[in-house]
Amino acid sequence: MTRIALVVSDVDGTLLTKDKILTDAAKAAVRKLHEAGVGFTIVSSRPAIGMGFLIEPLSITLPVGAFNGSSIVDDKLRPIEQHLIAPAVAQRSLDVLDAFGVDIWLFTNDRWYTRNPDGEYVPHEKRAIKADPTIIPDFTPHLASVCKIVGASSDAALLQRCEVAMKEAVGAEATAVRSQTYYLDVTPPGHDKGTFVDAMSRRLGIPAAAVATIGDMENDLPMFAKSGVSFAMGNAADGIKQHATHVTESNERDGFAAAIEMVLQLG
Repeated sequence: MTRIALVVSDVDGTLLTKDKILTDAAKAAVRKLHEAGVGFTIVSSRPAIGMGFLIEPLSITLPVGAFNGSSIVDDKLRPIEQHLIAPAVAQRSLDVLDAFGVDIWLFTNDRWYTRNPDGEYVPHEKRAIKADPTIIPDFTPHLASVCKIVGASSDAALLQRCEVAMKEAVGAEATAVRSQTYYLDVTPPGHDKGTFVDAMSRRLGIPAAAVATIGDMENDLPMFAKSGVSFAMGNAADGIKQHATHVTESNERDGFAAAIEMVLQLG
C-alpha cells in the first residue's frame, strides 16, 4: 500500500456536522496529519468566502478548492486559478431553475446574490458560509462574472428532476450536480473535485496513489476516482459508498476523524 502524502476533504456532510460545527476530534485529526508530515486541504461546492473560517483552525497552508474545484485559491482566499460560466450558459441555467420554481442564488468570486431574501435555505446558507447575500432584483448585470449558480429546494425529488433537465440544457458547457439533496450546483465546465485533486497532485509532485479523499455526495465521486484511497461518509447514500475504497462513520459520529486514523495507519 502506498503511503498517503495528501488528504483532500469535502466540507459539508464530511468535515462539518449537520449544524456546521468543526468538532474537536476533527481538528485533532488534522493536527495529527500535520505532525505526520501528511498534507491536508479542502475542496467544496462552497464559495471561497465560505471556506475562510476553516483555514486557521486547521492550519491549512495549501491551496483550497472552491466552487467544486473550478476555482483554486490560496490560504488568504486569493484566486490562483479561476474559471467562469459563460454568460449565455448562465442565463440558460437560470431559465431552467425558474421553470422548476426553485430558489436561485448566483455566486461571483466574492459575492452571493439572490432575488429572494426570504428563500427557504437563505438562513441555512448564511450560517454555513458566514456571509450575507446581496439582494438584487435581476441577475443580468452579473452574468459575466458567474462562478456558480445554485438551485435550492427542500423538494429532493423535484431537484433531482431539475438536475436531469439542467444536464440536458447545459450539456458540456457547464457541470450540473447536486452537492446536497437540497442544492443543485451549476459550475464551469471541465472542472470538478477530481480536477482539483489532479491539480494538487501536479503542484505537490504527489502521485494519485498517494492521495486520500473523503466525501459524502455525488460531487465527491470525481475526486474518489482520482485518488488512491477514498472514504465515503456513513451519512452518504449507498450509491456513493459503492464508489469508495472505505466507508467511515457519519459526520455526526466523527467519521472524518475516524477516516484520518485509517489514513495514518496506512502509512
